[in-house]
Amino acid sequence: MTKDRLLAIDAGTGSVRAVLFDLSGKQLAVEQEEWSHKSDPRFPGSMDFDWEHNWDLARGCVRRVLEKTGEDAARIAAVSTTCMREGILLYDKDGKEIWACANVDSRAGDEVAELIRKDPALEKELYALSGEAYALGALPRLLWVKNKLPEVYEKTARIGMFNDWLIYKLTGVMKVEPSNGSTTGIFQLKTRGWDPSIASRLGLRDDIFGETSECGEAVAAVNTQGAADTGLCEGTLVVSGGGDCQCGCIGVGVVNPMEAAIFGGSFWQYEYNTASPDTDPLARVRVNAHAVKGVWQYEALAFNPGLVMRWYRDAFCTEEKLCAQKEGGDAYDYMNMEAEKIPAGCFGMQCAFSDVMNFTSWRHAAPTFTNFSIDPDKFNRFTFYRAIMENTAIVTKGHMALVHEATGGMPKEVVFAGGASKSDLWCRILASVLGIPVRVPEVKEATALGCAMLAGLGAGIYTDINDAVDKCVRFSKTYEPDMADFKTYSALYENWLNVYRAQLGLADKGCTTYMWSAPGVNVTG
Repeated sequence: MTKDRLLAIDAGTGSVRAVLFDLSGKQLAVEQEEWSHKSDPRFPGSMDFDWEHNWDLARGCVRRVLEKTGEDAARIAAVSTTCMREGILLYDKDGKEIWACANVDSRAGDEVAELIRKDPALEKELYALSGEAYALGALPRLLWVKNKLPEVYEKTARIGMFNDWLIYKLTGVMKVEPSNGSTTGIFQLKTRGWDPSIASRLGLRDDIFGETSECGEAVAAVNTQGAADTGLCEGTLVVSGGGDCQCGCIGVGVVNPMEAAIFGGSFWQYEYNTASPDTDPLARVRVNAHAVKGVWQYEALAFNPGLVMRWYRDAFCTEEKLCAQKEGGDAYDYMNMEAEKIPAGCFGMQCAFSDVMNFTSWRHAAPTFTNFSIDPDKFNRFTFYRAIMENTAIVTKGHMALVHEATGGMPKEVVFAGGASKSDLWCRILASVLGIPVRVPEVKEATALGCAMLAGLGAGIYTDINDAVDKCVRFSKTYEPDMADFKTYSALYENWLNVYRAQLGLADKGCTTYMWSAPGVNVTG
């Protein structure tokens, strides 16, 4: 039978999906199950990962996607996996899961504070090797397990990530790939492999780090138990995948050095590819291994743009929501039509939500709107709405400037994907703020597509990653910047930097409350 199908299993923060593609990148079917990560009431900030229940959900998605399409599982040439990054699992000597936490887990704040107190310089020293800070990495969580659950710590024989866990459940083989593994802070960027000496420097064990496998490399085949669980054929090739954002970049064709992507969702991520594992000398921005061998990524995160939009819609645009319910549309479409009437720059009004990233001192000022007058003709709810859109693009401009300062590189154009890219207005604002073309891909499941492309690469279907891009990635539209608006936004950006600095100072003094601050960051005084 012809093997002309690729399967991606995507374990996201809020759900798990099985997505079936043909060899040209066309999505044939998707099955999804929502999941949640419960907090242990004994441990504030905890977000436990239920590996037994969640494997049932994952394998159920695979079974249903085959049933839904009526496809013969023998047609699947290869399977690969992707997942939320930063989530970790611990295994005992028999390969049994004994502890796991999701990416949003924040229980280790005390451990971060203690690490900083003991050696304030250590975080930046480790960042130079790993590209990671304490804020998102596994080191404080492992210390937490050591301190709070010593019996689990003593039994731990291996550590892994969720996408590798999915492969382990399918094949019985446990290998960690570098794009997600590097988010632990225990990988050395240069070698794209574990560096146990990093753990040793924090007083952690250095004997729990197993084998690695490069992204897009064949790992093993579906074993008897994996086939019984999922309905896949025993012997089906399984290939190392990657972290969700890195796979998303592959799915939109951002695979070579000096290419960049912006993913606009609940968070906005700016990803810039480099050919070097060098980090930012000032440790302000995250650096990960890309899911493409020989490529690394500078990653800057803007906090909560999608959530801010949802809050604003629900709190102030009930009329538009009612219109959408009556007419079967989307409330944002009505909001965008009105925001189109507001000139670029919103008459000088600005807002502050997420700051430009500062990885080792990561905090955000209290949410703020400022510099508006009591003039309803100019400053109505759609002015405030557009200001949120402009603000998010301005933070992205700050991230692009930050990465340029650290690397000397600047993309000639950028790919914009995710939910925010559905807004024509937001795309045009982004292009004009950045001053470069913005390309929007056709694909709606970029992460799953990138994962499937890695599966095809490991199966030898594509000669290299650029061949996979040529065959699978297509774009729907390119937005050129309005250079008059670019001039307006450039002046607004310089002013915004000063406004945000002042707002952050108020939060640092305790006059206002941070929108968010990383574990262990305490500037108030």
